[in-house]
Formats: sequence, structure tokens, C-alpha cells
Amino acid sequence: MRDDIKEILFTEEQISRRVMELGERITKEYSGKSPLLIGILKGCFIFLADIARYIDLDCEIRFLSVSSYGFSSVTSGKIKIEKELDFEIAGRDVIIIEDILDSGVTLTALRNFIQERAPSTLKICAFLDKPERRQIPINIDYRGFECPNEFVVGYGLDFAERYRNLPFIASLKPEIYS
Repeated sequence: MRDDIKEILFTEEQISRRVMELGERITKEYSGKSPLLIGILKGCFIFLADIARYIDLDCEIRFLSVSSYGFSSVTSGKIKIEKELDFEIAGRDVIIIEDILDSGVTLTALRNFIQERAPSTLKICAFLDKPERRQIPINIDYRGFECPNEFVVGYGLDFAERYRNLPFIASLKPEIYS
């Protein structure tokens, strides 16, 4: 598996430090509130587990499964929400927890989907941000790292369901995903 790695972009130590900073910032900004964290499966699961431990608030954690990639390395442009809401959003302070903001297609559709359900507030927390790949402009409120335009894996991010368990973020050799 590690032979498929081109370069480590963010180390385990860098990730740990940044996730702690984000969790502390959310704790400060939501003081006295009980935010609803909505993790976007599958890629966010490690990031959400880690950041939740640094959010020192009474919060609820829920998940949605949304896809536009399938087993490809580029977005199909078609959004599929695979798990419908079985929880209330109206009047809640909602934070979407996403692994990576790339084209903006998926996250924009998801933001609109949640916004239609009348949350009190809605913010977006993305672990990685790839602004070079943006097709649709979208703002995020909490950013882990700005990521170069590389195909990345690790820390929950995958290629064809592999590499999620790497403790760092790395770029894959092009011959692996081409």
C-alpha cells in the first residue's frame, strides 16, 4: 500500500495539531449552544471522530451518505444522497463535516439540501480544500488544510475504498488511479 504513495503532504502530527485547533475554535464559537454535526460518509469518519473529541460542547452527531464519485477519481457531476434524513434540522445550529472540498458540486448540492430544511445556522467544516479544482464557488467556515491539486488518500480519504487507514494525507502515484 505504501508503495503506491507518491508523497506525504500532511503528517499525522500536523493533522492532529490542526484538528485540535479547529475543535477548539468551534467550541469557542458555539459556546452555550448544542450544534448538530452532520458527517458526510464515508471519507469524514476519521476526521469527525477526531474533531468531535476536541469540541467541548453538548453536540449531536449524525451522518449522511452522499456521492458523486463512485469508483472514479473525478466527480460525475450527479449527486446522490444515499441516506435520507431521519433527524430534525429545523431550528438547529448545523455544521457539515466533510473530508474534502474539491469541485464544490457535491457540497453545494448538500448545503442547499440542508438549507431547505430551515436550520437556525449552517456552517461547513472541510478537512481539505482544493481551490484549484473548484467548478462552483462555495465558502467554507472551517478549513483544515489547503491541498494541492493532487489525488490524495489517507485519514479517511480513499481511492476505490482503499487507503482510508493511512494516518497521514498523501498523494497517490498517477499510475494507481489512471
